[in-house]
Amino acid sequence: MPESSRMDLKKKRIRSFFTRLDVEPDTLEEEEEMTLTYVQMRLPVEDITPEFEEKVKAKVKKNFLNAKIREASEEDLPSVCQIHNRAWLTANEPFRPIEIDSLEKIFEYPETEILIARVYGQDGGFIILDFEQEGTIGIIAGLGVLPRFQRKGLGTVLGVSAWNYFKEKNVEELRCEVYEDNQASYDFIKSLGFQDYEKKTYTKDDFIMDR
Repeated sequence: MPESSRMDLKKKRIRSFFTRLDVEPDTLEEEEEMTLTYVQMRLPVEDITPEFEEKVKAKVKKNFLNAKIREASEEDLPSVCQIHNRAWLTANEPFRPIEIDSLEKIFEYPETEILIARVYGQDGGFIILDFEQEGTIGIIAGLGVLPRFQRKGLGTVLGVSAWNYFKEKNVEELRCEVYEDNQASYDFIKSLGFQDYEKKTYTKDDFIMDR
């Protein structure tokens, strides 16, 4: 498979892991018109100064700053899957539970890394990281936090961990996309310093089901 086609397939697979076009249309015309619009956001690494990082950390509850961050192994995938399914029940996005084999396919990509945050003796959140443009662009492909830890700073701890991971890999810019109707996620990403630069509208063909 050509490299460009492989990368497109990976993007579709990661996108479908987080958002599903599951509503059954009444007609073929309605199916063809089904779309989801995402805000594209970016943050130059040079803007992540020590002062800015400390300002962001100051918003996090002290106990969460002690969360243990680790790179996921294959044995961690059931935990990531469980967090995802519980976390996204509270999100304002189209959603359906996913199976472990979907995550395994994402985990197999060599450019993809999953970080897990452990707090209060349990895995409480994860973040999926990816690379584009020969490693110069770092992508936050997705993030999930258990409902009990949401809006308490664990997502911010994972975001800061992503910053540090990408800086160690010498990327020039961080990017992500947020479903336009998910105001909570948009506000969170803005709090990490990301700025809008465009919107993209996806059709059903831009999502790939488990295969």
